Amino acid sequence: MNTSAESQVAALMREGDQLAQSGQAISAAVRWHKVLELEPDFPPALNHLAMQAMQRGDLSQARDLLQRAVAAAPDYTMAHANLSRVHSALGDSDAALVQINAAIRAEPVAWGVHVEKARLLEERGNMRGAAASYSSAMTYMPEAARQAPELQPLIEHAQRLVTENRAQLREFLMSRMGDLLRTGSPRQLERFQHSLDVVTGRRDMALSKPLTLPFPRLPSIPIFHREDFDWAPAVEAAYPDMLRELQSLLEEQAEFVPYVEMSHYEPKGQFAPLDRNPDWGAYYFWKSGKLDEEHARRCPKTVAALMDHAPMCTVPDRAPVTFFSALKPGTHIAPHHGATNTRLTVHMPLIIPPDCALRVGGETHVWKPGELVMFDDTILHEAWNNSDRLRVVLIFDVWHPMLTPLERELVTHTIQGMLDYNGRDTMGEL
Repeated sequence: MNTSAESQVAALMREGDQLAQSGQAISAAVRWHKVLELEPDFPPALNHLAMQAMQRGDLSQARDLLQRAVAAAPDYTMAHANLSRVHSALGDSDAALVQINAAIRAEPVAWGVHVEKARLLEERGNMRGAAASYSSAMTYMPEAARQAPELQPLIEHAQRLVTENRAQLREFLMSRMGDLLRTGSPRQLERFQHSLDVVTGRRDMALSKPLTLPFPRLPSIPIFHREDFDWAPAVEAAYPDMLRELQSLLEEQAEFVPYVEMSHYEPKGQFAPLDRNPDWGAYYFWKSGKLDEEHARRCPKTVAALMDHAPMCTVPDRAPVTFFSALKPGTHIAPHHGATNTRLTVHMPLIIPPDCALRVGGETHVWKPGELVMFDDTILHEAWNNSDRLRVVLIFDVWHPMLTPLERELVTHTIQGMLDYNGRDTMGEL
């Protein structure tokens, strides 16, 4: 087709589209037929005329036109999808599936063709296949479509079918592994159970997302087992002393400063409600690597337990950061990611009223007074106090147990170098 013909075709297609949109179907068809006089197998014109034939109930003509379109343009997604609908209307579900699969191959992320395939499979009674196609459709569906009121019945139906199928898959898999599952302890089966939860849609895969200093090849473990840390019993043994020292501070109305104090250059984001807000208060023992001598004097056994037993991160002018963390009633710390996975965050629960919890990567942990909890804070996590009383935990950081002594030194020097290079006031928490 020469340049002049191409221009004529483009103009006629524009006119046809405009006429069709204004309800002038006959005039639009005239334009598309003129296109075919210039280019006999022009796929968009064939597709438009086929849709008009479908509306008239002339399925045979629609099929013939669309077959010409896909022969001329094998990757024309819309023509394959429309041909699938024509075959379905003609009662040929096998041919309909062939065409919808061709549409998916041409454009795998087009959510609508996955819905069409799910519908075809559902009509054939293949509920597992339909659920898989609905799942693909939901994966590729943009947020605007998800929120569209007219699509809510479809979305609810798809979600229901996917959920039912995942539950059936879980039951099927569990039935095949019953004997194996009975041979393992809960601890031995924990990782597998989490894997099964991900496969069957009960939880998302927990992934670390360090904001400042990522350290590759460390596993993304949301919450660690305290029994795996040989120093933990010695710190836990100090729980009664820590609690007494905390209670003395509260009785004396010691000052807890707002934990969140955003710099002017930092976007507040999810922390905006807590910025300089005493609802989340801190009583620091170490801040930016410096010991608060007065606070240490008032809580000597708390400080001694950490200094003597906990492998706290130490970076000059940066770490450790250790404090009593007080969360007032009704306060929620929004989901967020921490700075580096070279450390673990540790909580020593001290005052724990009901309706308080920590969630890390989809795992919800209810604090137990005196029992340490270690977690990777670069995995999305949040905490809340839905009670009517104060919640207090001691927070400190320790080196990730998989880091070697050499790696710890290298991380320390890297952080110091980043601070010197970027400026000590330009970096957030680390």
